[in-house]
Amino acid sequence: MFQAAKNLFVDKAAQLYLNNLIARYAVLHELKIDAQNRTIRAVCQLHGENEPLTVRIEEYLLQEKGGKKFLQIVKCTCSRPWAQNLIEDLVQGRQIEVPPWALPALA
Repeated sequence: MFQAAKNLFVDKAAQLYLNNLIARYAVLHELKIDAQNRTIRAVCQLHGENEPLTVRIEEYLLQEKGGKKFLQIVKCTCSRPWAQNLIEDLVQGRQIEVPPWALPALA
């Protein structure tokens, strides 16, 4: 029970953090991190769009470099083709630094 509450807290903190990062483009309404299966599901509403956008990270890796932790997205799918292409070009395969407070949700 304690672990479930901790995961929910970290998921909500991550959602707030990500909402700040994407505020210019969208609002993140739902974020579900499954550390055991190394998957993430995010649903956001892009400004000016009628339908929400769903992003599924189907596989990710956590790596350490220089004392910092990084997330690398291995496989990701998106509900819109143009966004899928954007993710493949700009996000997939790249290392993204993970704030220390977010590590428990991903590991």
